Amino acid sequence: MARIIVVTSGKGGVGKTTTSAAIAMGLAKKGHKTAVIDFDVGLRNLDLIMGCERRVVYDFINVVNGEATLHQALIKDKNCSQLYILPASQTRDKDALSKEGVEKVLEELSKTFKYIVCDSPAGIEKGAHLAMYFADDAFVVTNPEVSSVRDSDRMLGLMSSKSRRAEQNQEPIKEYLLLSRYSPDRVKLGEMLSVEDVQEILSLPLLGVIPESKSVLNASNAGIPIILDEKSDAGQAYADIVARYLGEDKPHRFIEDKKGFFGKLFGGK
Repeated sequence: MARIIVVTSGKGGVGKTTTSAAIAMGLAKKGHKTAVIDFDVGLRNLDLIMGCERRVVYDFINVVNGEATLHQALIKDKNCSQLYILPASQTRDKDALSKEGVEKVLEELSKTFKYIVCDSPAGIEKGAHLAMYFADDAFVVTNPEVSSVRDSDRMLGLMSSKSRRAEQNQEPIKEYLLLSRYSPDRVKLGEMLSVEDVQEILSLPLLGVIPESKSVLNASNAGIPIILDEKSDAGQAYADIVARYLGEDKPHRFIEDKKGFFGKLFGGK
C-alpha cells in the first residue's frame, strides 16, 4: 500500500505547492515511485511548477467523473521516470470532487505507487478537507508569522478530528512541521517567530526549515522543482527534508536558535 502524504497549512501563499513538487521529486529521485496530485480545483498551479502545463489533456476531475482513465490523466515527469503528476481542473469548482471519487483514485494509485503526495488548496473548504481526509502523514507548512501559525493550528485540529483515521479510531496522522521562508536575521530583529516559537505553539516535530530564497521563485518560473537546484539553500533544505522523512539522520541547517520578540508574546523562555 502507498503512503499518502498531505501538504497542508490552512493559509495561502506559504509554499504548499512548491513543497509538494519538491517532496514528490525528492522521493522519486530516491527511487520510490511517486504520484503528486493537485487538489486545488479551479486554481491549479502544480503543473506550472512541474513544467508540464502544456501536456495536460485530462485532469483529476475527469478521472473522478469517469471521463478518462487514471492512465490517461497521469503525466510522467520529464526529469524523473519515477514521478507522475495528476493535475487539477481549471474549469470546474471544488464541489466537483467527492469523497468516494477521491478514495477510488487513491486506491487505484496505491496499487502501483509507493508514495502519493496531495497538494492541498488553501483554506478549510471541501478541497482541503478531501486532501487531508485519507492522509497517513501530514507536512504542515507554515511561515514564521502569527497568522500563518494560527491557521496551521486550525488544520491540526481538523486532522485530529475529521480525518478517516480519526473517524475509524486508527493511529493518528503523523504530523511534521516544515517552516518556510525563514530568515535568521529577521528573527534576530524580532520581525519573525523563531523555530522554537513555532514549535512551542504547534507542538510538532521539525522536519526542516526552508530559508527565504529568490531561487524558489526562479525555479517556479522555470517550471523546475526547487529540489533540483542543488546549489541553492532552498534546494538543499528540501533534500534534507526528504532524507529525514525517509529515516536518515541529517542535522538541521539554516537555523539560528534565538528567540524573537513574538516568542515572548507566546510565553517563550
